[in-house]
Amino acid sequence: MVIGTADLPESDGPEDRPAPAGNPGWLNEDELRFVRGRTPVLYVEAVPVRLDGLGRVTEVGLLLRSTPDGHLTRAFVSGRVRFGETLQEALFRHLENDLGPMAFPQMPTALVPTQVAEYFPMPGISQFVDDRQHAVSLVYIVPVTGSCTPRQDALEVTWMAPEDALSDETLSEFPGGRGVLLRQVLGSVGH
Repeated sequence: MVIGTADLPESDGPEDRPAPAGNPGWLNEDELRFVRGRTPVLYVEAVPVRLDGLGRVTEVGLLLRSTPDGHLTRAFVSGRVRFGETLQEALFRHLENDLGPMAFPQMPTALVPTQVAEYFPMPGISQFVDDRQHAVSLVYIVPVTGSCTPRQDALEVTWMAPEDALSDETLSEFPGGRGVLLRQVLGSVGH
């Protein structure tokens, strides 16, 4: 049996070239579209939290973002894992990119995720949907101790009590089933 596959996009140079300026994903848009259409992509997601002296979650940091069509949505810190990058490096890079260099995340010593979410471009396979791709995401709770200044495409970081973060109103602001994911993640720490 022969299975036909699409041709790879044209290459501009050696496959191991460094990331082009302005493209932190190491893939141009055509290459990324090609990969997303053929294989699951690995992501890390982080739910930033503030803890009290006993290690209990007192606040949850949620990003506020604007979609290309002007809708406001809630989001976690998230992003792809680069080729050759460890999970811890990817998690730290995305925390710094989204929360700023003064967030001072307390990186987990063991990289066992709190949850694993599998996103599909077709609704109904999973409770998590990403129209662009099939993605597998390792989700972490990460305490932060510094000040957070949103960067990248985030408009603000909103700190709220766990019960406010889990309100129906807040959960409805998450696209693609991420409200369900927040409920699962905070449930793992007693909320």
